[in-house]
Amino acid sequence: MAKTPKNHGKPWTRDDVRQLRELAKENTPTRVIGLKAGRTPESIYAKASVEGIPLKPTNQSPYNRRK
Repeated sequence: MAKTPKNHGKPWTRDDVRQLRELAKENTPTRVIGLKAGRTPESIYAKASVEGIPLKPTNQSPYNRRK
């Protein structure tokens, strides 16, 4: 059985949302954001959706083009 994260079931604070925004901006993987925030990846996806925070990598080359 998996351990529950430290913030499981707790409401999100402004600092939690700020941290989520910063980590998403730095293209941090969702699982790593969850570990740092003490939440599950599913809760990270849900909160990012509610707050309008994009979690897709923004600095990757499309279609793996190389010159």
